[in-house]
Amino acid sequence: MDRRHFLGLLATAAAGRVWATPEPIRVGLTPVFLDDQVAFLNRWRDYLELRLARPVEFVQRGSYREIMDLLRGDKLDVAWVCGYPYVRNRRALRLMAVPLFNGRPLYQSYLIVPASDGVTRSLLDLRGKVFAFSDPDSNSGYLYPTYRLLQANERNDTFFGKSFFTWAHRKVVEAVAARVANGGAVDSYVWETLARFHPTLTDKTRIVEKSPEFGHTPFVARATLPRATFAAFQQSLLRMGDDPDGRALLGQLNLDGFVPGQEALFDGIEQMAKAVAAPRHARSA
Repeated sequence: MDRRHFLGLLATAAAGRVWATPEPIRVGLTPVFLDDQVAFLNRWRDYLELRLARPVEFVQRGSYREIMDLLRGDKLDVAWVCGYPYVRNRRALRLMAVPLFNGRPLYQSYLIVPASDGVTRSLLDLRGKVFAFSDPDSNSGYLYPTYRLLQANERNDTFFGKSFFTWAHRKVVEAVAARVANGGAVDSYVWETLARFHPTLTDKTRIVEKSPEFGHTPFVARATLPRATFAAFQQSLLRMGDDPDGRALLGQLNLDGFVPGQEALFDGIEQMAKAVAAPRHARSA
């Protein structure tokens, strides 16, 4: 169905009454790592609109912080975020769905170095080197390596010779592959997906360390979202694997589907967040 025709139908209610087009459901995203992200998001939007019977608007921003500010200000309804900002803002959010990757709602942080680096064996070998983080509110791309250094009584602002944020996991891989950085922290799901679709890029990197498993990046809703809207959007995600169009979209995302998820999935991230946020004297007590 043509999208313009679809939106026109939404404006016409039963019994011949004409209503205003419903307000769109606003969905927040940080940069998507797919090559054809505009075309993909258009297809995903059309898929969701047909199942929700109302417009859907994707809102992209460059950082998790921007997305969280919009959610807390009720300027977004739903967002696909990271577990780190989720655990820091649980009171303002509701857990909606968690992706399934390789059949599990889990992922890891990968420490990567250039493939030509045959010396580095761990994060602690990168003292004085250049390091690429993804986003200061990313679990895999910032929190975990920061916590890892904290456990070794080190601080990332003094341990590395230089560090910088790329604001996207794919760009971490690109920075390390191009040797702009001597190492970087990246979402395992993103690295594995790039390895599947762009092996010439990931072949230029080498995985040195893998973190424990954490709850995968969740879909969340603002706490004030009406329950009926929450349930409808949640079901549209959970049922993506039930029809060919949904499975095609999941295939492009390299995901098996979505599940409701459990709060306990994010306990490990919350514990790390508390440890990193604790005053220095409290950590050494």
